[in-house]
Amino acid sequence: MNPKIKPATGSSASAITGMSLMLLASLLGAIDAVIVRLVTPDIDPFVMVFTRSLFGLLFFLPWLLRQPQMLHSHYRFRHVLRATLKLASLIAFFSAYSMSPLADVTAIAFTSPIFVTIGAWIFLAESPRVLRIVAVVGGFSGALIVINPGHHIEAPVGLLLALLGAVLTALIQLILKPMSAKDSTETLLAWNLIITVPIAVIPAILFWTTTPTAWQWGLLVTQGLVGLLAMASVTRAFALAEASLLVPLDFLRLPIVAALAFIIFGQTVPLTTWIGGTLIFAASLLMAIKVGNK
Repeated sequence: MNPKIKPATGSSASAITGMSLMLLASLLGAIDAVIVRLVTPDIDPFVMVFTRSLFGLLFFLPWLLRQPQMLHSHYRFRHVLRATLKLASLIAFFSAYSMSPLADVTAIAFTSPIFVTIGAWIFLAESPRVLRIVAVVGGFSGALIVINPGHHIEAPVGLLLALLGAVLTALIQLILKPMSAKDSTETLLAWNLIITVPIAVIPAILFWTTTPTAWQWGLLVTQGLVGLLAMASVTRAFALAEASLLVPLDFLRLPIVAALAFIIFGQTVPLTTWIGGTLIFAASLLMAIKVGNK
């Protein structure tokens, strides 16, 4: 892969490739959530974030050694800030996956584009438009339906952590948007992995209470590869296809997660999750279509 990814050309071949990569990313995201659930509560989320980043970096290292020029960056502090926020968002999501139904957490995670829109209004001085306002209201309504605090006992804490993870993800995307104009996708990915590992090691040591079994080590190594492939697939997909084509495919992660959670853990998905998830999906899709039509 070239150090500099070319922007989407709009050709049908590029669009199909981008959509295929987004489908792959959705499947990998679902697998990641299942792995988190399988290794908790034995493995703390802080430890899991460290091993995920470490093994992801090790898998990425051969590519980096072949193309060391990808480390050339126009930014320094922003990489550190982005990696720190990424670390916090992963801890929030991993904690949420260990505490709440996987499908509920996945649905809440889809509120991230809504927070990106709000952040753009606040920090980028973008003008609120009627359809965007309707989408934000609809998205938040969907999130409230999923959280449904009156009918959950332990779940609200996990779902609120998922909401925090969505907010942090939105902040990362707002920081990433101007960075991607000067730094290549490979550069952004490389620095994120390189910085996250040393930041994550200290809390991992503090929260390391048990040594993983051979089976758990296998899952953690797999998670590192899955996380790396998911990040690479998403960034490449958005370079090849319009957001309006990709966002609907990303929402396929919800039924995939729901199916895996039922098969492996016996978790069922209540009607409120499907209704709330549909509202969140509609809100994010509306935003993506408006972006694509600019």
